[in-house]
Amino acid sequence: MAAAATETEDPGGGVSERDPLGASTGPEPDEQRGPAPLDERERRQLALTRRFGTTGSLLLAVGAIGAGAAPVDNPVSGMRLIGLPARMPTVAMACAWLGMLMIVTAWLWLGRFAAPGRPRRLSRPQLGRTVVMWALPLAVAPPLFSRDMYAYLAQSAVAASGADPYQVGPDAALGVDHPLTANVPNIWRDTPAPYGPLFLMLGRVVALVVGNDVVFGVLAWRTIMIASLVLAIWAIPRLAARCGVHPSGALWLTAANPLVLFHVVSGMHNEALLLGMMLAGLELGLRLRGTLGLTVGGVIIVIAGAIKPPAFIALGFFGIQLVRRRGGGMLELVRTAALLTVIFLVTMAVITQTSTWGLGWMETFDVPNRIKTWLAPMTALGMFGGGGVSMLLGLGNHTDAMLSITKVVGYAGCAVVCLWLLWLSFRDRIRPLTGLGITLGAVALLGPVLHPWYLLWALAPLAVSTTDSRIRGSIIGISAVVALLVPPTGMAYVLRAYMIPFAVIAALVAFGLILLLLRGRSPGLPQTRGERVPAGS
Repeated sequence: MAAAATETEDPGGGVSERDPLGASTGPEPDEQRGPAPLDERERRQLALTRRFGTTGSLLLAVGAIGAGAAPVDNPVSGMRLIGLPARMPTVAMACAWLGMLMIVTAWLWLGRFAAPGRPRRLSRPQLGRTVVMWALPLAVAPPLFSRDMYAYLAQSAVAASGADPYQVGPDAALGVDHPLTANVPNIWRDTPAPYGPLFLMLGRVVALVVGNDVVFGVLAWRTIMIASLVLAIWAIPRLAARCGVHPSGALWLTAANPLVLFHVVSGMHNEALLLGMMLAGLELGLRLRGTLGLTVGGVIIVIAGAIKPPAFIALGFFGIQLVRRRGGGMLELVRTAALLTVIFLVTMAVITQTSTWGLGWMETFDVPNRIKTWLAPMTALGMFGGGGVSMLLGLGNHTDAMLSITKVVGYAGCAVVCLWLLWLSFRDRIRPLTGLGITLGAVALLGPVLHPWYLLWALAPLAVSTTDSRIRGSIIGISAVVALLVPPTGMAYVLRAYMIPFAVIAALVAFGLILLLLRGRSPGLPQTRGERVPAGS
């Protein structure tokens, strides 16, 4: 694998770009002044892009009423006007798909103004206003794409009831007829919590506030997730500036990304908490100097891991970054590793003791693997080899045995990738944040379960740390495609077999007509070539 450009920190805290071989490639004279603002024609195109994306977001919000992941007792079902989409689910689904297509397209158009190497580029305030315009309709609409937020509510209620959420599921702790249990997908009703202890401690507080009110609970969790997203948005441009990446480009790849809009703002996955705490820990740990920075950054990153374990990986790359700042010697590596290990053990001991649930959380990380999805490459390989090929050869169905093998191989592959990238980062061959992003991507892709929102683990570290055209192009292509893979319903749908195809066809026809009307006025697709920009301090 070709190494990405690395960074060095000057005594004042800035960074300078170097090529993969280590030679300095300081910014060109024009780049030292930074890109100019958009001209009049580009501002008109930006306004069109904003309106296009906002219209798509409004359509998606309307479609959410009838095609979203609504609770069992949908509160808008009996309303005359607002409840109309719920009485026309196929039309609502068509609106939702059309909105998804428009948002993805608007994001690609917006990328034209944030592309590397442009002489003129949109500013952070312009990008921020655009993100708010696109996110606001989804923030007030019913949930889409997943029913996980109902599992959050139920598991939180289990924790608040005094039961051990790592021993019993909502079915046993709350009862089958409980309003929170009724909204949890059947496969998760009798399973222990698969979440970190700190996430359930936060959920316990939420449950004590909202009680059994599903709608209030959804709004409370959405507020928490959006606040966490804001924290990530605070850290992203600052980390990008440290790596010589233009903040607007990094924010476009992250905050404005359809995966974030769909699965954080609307779907409310706890990846928001993971990313917010992990990125804030990295930024504060690098901003503060000496032992204080190591301690603060380490504690916050461990807190992120106590919410969702993949964040623990950031601890190693954070340590490598500090080692490189202090000279990069083996003695400094051992010292930093020892200090971070102590911070990890002490922080997790305090969290575990405070939670009152002991070490039960260590035994539940395999709970999500109950789902077998073809989207996960290793699981797809196991199902194809153990079920398809084995049955074809007359050897019987060995799917479970094959899945056990592919799971171990996948985990081993993750460990190899992580150790190798840690070593490359230590040897100054790759930026630690780039190594972190690639490692988290490997964990998502090589794990036994893969959901689209798992890709967010890798998205932010890569977006802030590299302008490599291959990585950037991969992020753009994967985000655009994967954002359209998950239906908006987030659940098994009545008559879904024929409703989804008809809705998708209607959405495609309407989308094609809209593009014809806008022919010649759209900005076009983003560039992916690399850039060199002056680094911030």
